[in-house]
Amino acid sequence: MSRVFNFSAGPSMLPLPVLEKAQHQLLNYENTGMSVMEMSHRSSAYMNIIEEAEQLLRTLMNIPQNYKVLFLQGGASLQFSMIPLNLLTTSKKADFIHTGTWSKKAIAEAKKYGNVRVVASSEDKNFSYIPNLTDMTWDDDADYVHITTNNTIEGTRFTSLPDTKSIPLVADMSSNILSEHYDVPKFGLIYAGAQKNIGPAGLTVIIVREDLIGKAGADCPVMLDYSTHVKAQSMYNTPPTYSIYIAKLVFEWLRDLGGVQEIEKQNHEKAKLLYGFIDESALFSSPVAVKDRSLMNIPFTTPSDELNNQFLKEAKVNGLESLKGHRSVGGMRASIYNAMPIEGVQALVDIMKKFEYNNR
Repeated sequence: MSRVFNFSAGPSMLPLPVLEKAQHQLLNYENTGMSVMEMSHRSSAYMNIIEEAEQLLRTLMNIPQNYKVLFLQGGASLQFSMIPLNLLTTSKKADFIHTGTWSKKAIAEAKKYGNVRVVASSEDKNFSYIPNLTDMTWDDDADYVHITTNNTIEGTRFTSLPDTKSIPLVADMSSNILSEHYDVPKFGLIYAGAQKNIGPAGLTVIIVREDLIGKAGADCPVMLDYSTHVKAQSMYNTPPTYSIYIAKLVFEWLRDLGGVQEIEKQNHEKAKLLYGFIDESALFSSPVAVKDRSLMNIPFTTPSDELNNQFLKEAKVNGLESLKGHRSVGGMRASIYNAMPIEGVQALVDIMKKFEYNNR
């Protein structure tokens, strides 16, 4: 069977060259006589892998030396708890911009540990836009401000960052890390589940400024304390070794492609192609405010559930997989992460054109 174009929101498709290299190295990595899945995470061969992965990520994102990079487990969802346990420790106050499903979960966890204030929300219009940041005011002694830079389910993204002044800005970048340039020093902490733009599920990347480490209270579980993992260099317990290895290959692929600058250009081209057709279509439409549209996750719909289901069936027959929208939104959603080639987006547009013609 030939490979399909996989539009899944995550786990998502990986670059074909990465899969081919992993396949080639599967049984015998670098003449070790074993697979990466089999080797000790303390071995010199594996230590080279994780160290190279960190250095590649640092180069791709231009991460300053006063930031630590951690390769952990538990997904972004565990970070919803780790962040307040480690950062919500001085005033025990945090400000959140509420833009969708994942910020809702982050807010709920943070409330267990301190005073959470939602300074802005787009819930009034089903999270179809990003609130205006121009006149945003923060609690002066808040321990941090939290945003979700890209909303996987709702299809919105922050096209500019809030000015939090001296308050650490914390960002969930799970669905758009490495897809566009971010100035890391503008953040106190960045976290991202890997299964969209980095690698397989099971790995979570944390980029945290040094001065935010070591503030967890004595009652913080050792595994949820950032200082534990910083001291152990992400090796306090067995890390997700194979996921980190694949991430390294993805970082190499992205570097060889031209880095974040080049992939951002490609992502704009892909998004322009799909949004361009949707905007001209008499059948398909997007619920997202134009100024806040995501480059990664593009929800769209037809006028009826019947047509939506019919389109999904036809798309699948034509090798376009996982286009069904999230149950909370409905319709369709095309996740066009870094690994999705423009040929996949063109194939989707072609099927949409054909479907619209046949359902005039």
